[in-house]
Amino acid sequence: MRYSRRMHYTRIYADNEGTSHFEDVSLSLHDSGEIGRLSAPQSASGLIFRETSDTYDYSWHPAPRRQWIILLDGAIEIQVGDGSTRRFGGGEILLVEDTSGSGHRTKQLNAGTRRSLFLPL
Repeated sequence: MRYSRRMHYTRIYADNEGTSHFEDVSLSLHDSGEIGRLSAPQSASGLIFRETSDTYDYSWHPAPRRQWIILLDGAIEIQVGDGSTRRFGGGEILLVEDTSGSGHRTKQLNAGTRRSLFLPL
């Protein structure tokens, strides 16, 4: 039996006025037999490994480029320009596209080192 499921991620984007927002998005996953369920291929131009310390508190900034961020461990809180705040932890996926406008702010919530992967688009 073939079936599809969805993988969820959070998109951060800027509207035409430069205000950033969250959007909940999902990708279709299709049954690929013994290897599990796969999405369609996604483009990326590299892989960046990152570590931050427990003092990480980055004020308002636009994303340096469109990129996927995969949180490997730890926890962060992100605030976007519309005033919304969300918390994310290990295993969660973000698509950051607010490369213009006021951007967002990010604060680490856990003690110790936090690790993540960046996949520039």
